[in-house]
Amino acid sequence: MQSSHAAARVSARFDDPNLVGYGGLAPVVRLAERCALPALVDEHVRLPASKDGTGAFPAAKLMSLVGGMVAGSDSIDDMDRLWHGGLPRLFSGVRAPSTLGSFLRSFSHGHVKQLHAVARRFLPHLAAHTPLLPGQVAYVDIDDTIRRTYGFAVRMYSVGGPVRCGP
Repeated sequence: MQSSHAAARVSARFDDPNLVGYGGLAPVVRLAERCALPALVDEHVRLPASKDGTGAFPAAKLMSLVGGMVAGSDSIDDMDRLWHGGLPRLFSGVRAPSTLGSFLRSFSHGHVKQLHAVARRFLPHLAAHTPLLPGQVAYVDIDDTIRRTYGFAVRMYSVGGPVRCGP
């Protein structure tokens, strides 16, 4: 098999304004909103006021970061995925990658603890809206220790301490 065109003459463009390249993003954002993620961020995350506005609207910026990560972004530069095709019309309040980078750089250790408080409150809401393991309890200890963990005749590697599942 051989290409029938020279590589320099072939191009592909995502030029239809009605297409959405990350269609699975809409239900994830709606689930986060239904589980009160933006409200929790507004309630618990307090960034100092600054001339450039990095501390303003933390919920919108965090939702943009979540959306970008769901769409496969693994760096601030990749957050521009949220601007392709029909995504700007599908979602309001999407922030530019440079704004998100400034937002993250303004975080101190205390702000990270505030985000942890948000995550701690968000998880029960998420579990209530997505009952994946009804009647089951899962304990996961995550820290920087990696070691073998043994349980119910299964050997696995865990990040952190033991992984327990059950009542």
